Amino acid sequence: MREPRWFVWSRRIGLSLLSLFALLPVWVMVTTSLKPLGDVQGEFRWFPSTVTLDAFVEMWRTIPLGRYFLNSLVVSLTASVASVALALLAAYAVSRYRFRGRQLFSVTVLSTQMFPGILFLLPLFVIFVNLGQQLGIDLYGSRPGLIITYLTFTLPFSVWMLVGYLDSVPRELDEAAAVDGNGPMGAFFRVVIPAAVPGIVAVLIYAFMTAWGEVLFASVLTDESTRTLAVGLQGYATQNNVYWNQIMAASLTVSAPVVVGFLLLQRYLVAGLTAGSVK
Repeated sequence: MREPRWFVWSRRIGLSLLSLFALLPVWVMVTTSLKPLGDVQGEFRWFPSTVTLDAFVEMWRTIPLGRYFLNSLVVSLTASVASVALALLAAYAVSRYRFRGRQLFSVTVLSTQMFPGILFLLPLFVIFVNLGQQLGIDLYGSRPGLIITYLTFTLPFSVWMLVGYLDSVPRELDEAAAVDGNGPMGAFFRVVIPAAVPGIVAVLIYAFMTAWGEVLFASVLTDESTRTLAVGLQGYATQNNVYWNQIMAASLTVSAPVVVGFLLLQRYLVAGLTAGSVK
């Protein structure tokens, strides 16, 4: 059916306005990063009077941005990979087997997403401090401590997403693998995981982006040596000055890996999120 002309133009105008609205903050970030500090501290302008790349050079000297970047990369990558690995095993058990407590487990996993994250901040802080004092396990202020913290909220959501995706993988594939002599774990690794790659990638992207941009837990459970990017960017605001152009330059730089990764893997993300919606 041919669409009416007015509908086509209304759609174009509406989508154009939405795109401009979404890209407006990005435009401000880009133009501010290209301004000298004097222009940033003066009257706001949509276009820089002088274009300079000094902010992209100075941002590495003002704060230890490279160390913060490495901390974020290690913590986010480890937390996301561990979350997917553990969630896959749990989701496979829930999706393929009927056992006592299965329904309770599913409800418990889903219910953890209903609590605001700040409720877990103080309990985790107390646990980490006591583990260090009583058992000598130094999790407070360490990368492993932050990785475990991120697993507390990425793992339940990963399990919930992967259960839905594995349900959409035909059980006939498991039966075919069993006929070929594979046990449950053989079918899991040789058949189910290859068939569930879009869902796995979607969960991996979600867990990585969640850990990459998290601020609340990272601001309390890290110290100077383990601080992540989301918290470290606050270092551009000193008692005497706020380096807005460097903040924008650093924000653009640290966002680049996530944007590139998202563009490369977006087809898996869409396929993973919509899997099982139509059967």
